[in-house]
Amino acid sequence: MRVISWNINGIRAAARKGLGDWLNVDNPAVLGLQEVRATLEQIPAELRESAHRHAHFSAAERKGYSGVGLLSRLAPDRVETDLGEARFDIEGRLQIAHFGRLAIANVYFPNGNGKDRDNSRVPYKLDFYRLLFDRLQSLRRGGRRVLVMGDFNTAHKAIDLARPKENRKTSGFLPEECAEMDRWIAAGWIDTFRHFEKDPCHYSWWSQRMGARARNVGWRIDYILASPAAMKSVRSAFILPQVMGSDHCPVGVELDPGITG
Repeated sequence: MRVISWNINGIRAAARKGLGDWLNVDNPAVLGLQEVRATLEQIPAELRESAHRHAHFSAAERKGYSGVGLLSRLAPDRVETDLGEARFDIEGRLQIAHFGRLAIANVYFPNGNGKDRDNSRVPYKLDFYRLLFDRLQSLRRGGRRVLVMGDFNTAHKAIDLARPKENRKTSGFLPEECAEMDRWIAAGWIDTFRHFEKDPCHYSWWSQRMGARARNVGWRIDYILASPAAMKSVRSAFILPQVMGSDHCPVGVELDPGITG
């Protein structure tokens, strides 16, 4: 059972760059998309209407901004999209899809940069992290096997970005952001990719300037975290840097199909 997360940096642009063709070839059981940046009517028909996949999208109130989407060969029992605070819910950042005992949270975590790249949104970002953490911990206590996937907008450790020293004051690698990731891991959440791969130079996002991707000067800010109960069914984790179409690349896990039962 292949589950993939991908920040596509605009679904209309990604569709023009071959998202549909890639989806038909890879054919994951569940695909979570972030930064969809479109209303339902603006999403290409082949991505929102398929006889082979169930589609669910949650858009931000602000046009052309944020938004998440879920495409799955499995029919979810239900999909939740709210955290219960309007300041977060209006930005269309969350889907929690339930498949039997498995709950998959598809999340586009906020960036801490303000309009002037001044880190002014870091408090908002951390508040979002904390509220979502509480919500997902509740699912764990209720007996769910939980995966949290998406663009976390944070590189957890120095190994997760090419230039850690130069970015210690940059949102995405601030001490307080990394400390919040530490808190999740201390609570038992498992970084599935790092569970299997300990080496550096594995990234999921690259600046579109100065040939950063070709030189692999990147950040690993896209994750799939697993609760301990879900981790028992994770067979492998991977990053697909060869897949183009966005400034991010897909990340994923292979699961035992019995995880839903």
